[in-house]
This record gives sequence, C-alpha cells and structure tokens, in this order.
Amino acid sequence: MQRAGGSVAGDSTTLSNRAYEQLRDLIVRGGLAPGMRIIESDLAERLGISRTPVRSALHQLQKEGWVLSTNEKRNARLTIPPLTRQDAVELYSIIAELEALAARWAAALPASKRVGLAHRLREVNEELVRLGKAETLDAEAIYQTHTEFHICFVRSLDAPRLQALHQSIKPQAERYRRIYSTGSPENICASHAEHEVIIRSIESGAAVAAEAAVRENWENSADRLSRLIGHLGERGSW
Repeated sequence: MQRAGGSVAGDSTTLSNRAYEQLRDLIVRGGLAPGMRIIESDLAERLGISRTPVRSALHQLQKEGWVLSTNEKRNARLTIPPLTRQDAVELYSIIAELEALAARWAAALPASKRVGLAHRLREVNEELVRLGKAETLDAEAIYQTHTEFHICFVRSLDAPRLQALHQSIKPQAERYRRIYSTGSPENICASHAEHEVIIRSIESGAAVAAEAAVRENWENSADRLSRLIGHLGERGSW
C-alpha cells in the first residue's frame, strides 16, 4: 500500500513539475501573453493534464512572480504580469547586482581558472558578433548565445545560493529580450564591447573592475530596452 501511495504521490509531483516548466517556458516565450487572464481549465486542456498539477504549478509560479493575483470583490484573478518600463528596470537592477557579485568572485578565482573562463567567454562573445553580422538574424540563436555569456561566469563559481537566486530571476528578464527583440545589430555591437571589458577584468583578476563592468552592462541594457519599450509600447498593462 505504501508503495502504491508513493507512486501516486510521485506521479503527482512529476506532473506538477512538468506543468511548472511548461507554463514558465510559455510565459518566457510569450506563448502566454503579458496581461493575459489565466483560466486553470484552459491551461490543463492545453497541457493535456488534469487541473490539480496545473493548480500546484500556478501556486509556485505565483510565489516566484511569474503569475500575479489581482483581487476582485469576490474572487482572485490570476494574470500574466505585464511588461513595463518600471518592471524591466527593477528586474535588470536585481540581475545586475547578482551578476556583479558573481563577476567579482570569478575575478578572484585562481589564475588558471580565470584564463579558461575568459577563453570560453570570448568564444561566446565572438559568436554573438557573428550572429549579429549574419544576413538574416536568428533571434533564437542570439537570445541563447547572449544568455550563455551571462550564465557562464555565474556557473563557474562554487556558489549554489547565488546560482539559485540567479536562476530564479534571470528568465523573468528574458521575457523582455524575446518579446521586444533586443538583439539588433546595433545592440549586439554595444553588448560585445561591454562584454569584452567584463572578460578582460575577470581574466586579469581585477575584481572591482569586473563588478563595475557588469553593472554598467546591465544599466546600459536597461536603457536600451527602456527606449525600445517607449517606442513600441508596454505590453499587457492595465
């Protein structure tokens, strides 16, 4: 009996985790649009599972800020968070602080590890430039490559708490990169130059400079995104 019960509980957890991952991916990619009202039964049908794991997944997503609850007179209403300038600046500022700390710690790694990390960062950064110069821009490849650059030096550390915080918040900012298509050739060129400063600082062990370079990169990215939002308009605002 215990084995059977454990199996059911395990299946339920697996379904909830799967629903969480699928729903989060839909939010990041814009499959669930900013400002959209969430209807539990519709999501269950879309994912091909029952409402129970969907409800559990939505509860977790709400705790992490992926889903908002707007209180009405008689019942709560769940929605996908809108994309706004204010939200973008807040997210980018938080990520800037996390990654600035990661860069400072990466610059304090032993020289051999710093050199290896810098080599990998340059490979990714040059791939970003190559993608930016292509006749036809591959938005998905640009997104993945840019993400890899920033994850690379965070991942190089033995810092599980920092990595967990980064992993929980970073994808929320990626909604903006995907929906507002920030990977223009001009933005890529600017990012490449800013990334190179980060690489050189980490490689040389200049911890304070690495920290400052990451902050500047994210502040400039927030400015570029803010201008784009101003031009194209906010999404899902109420």
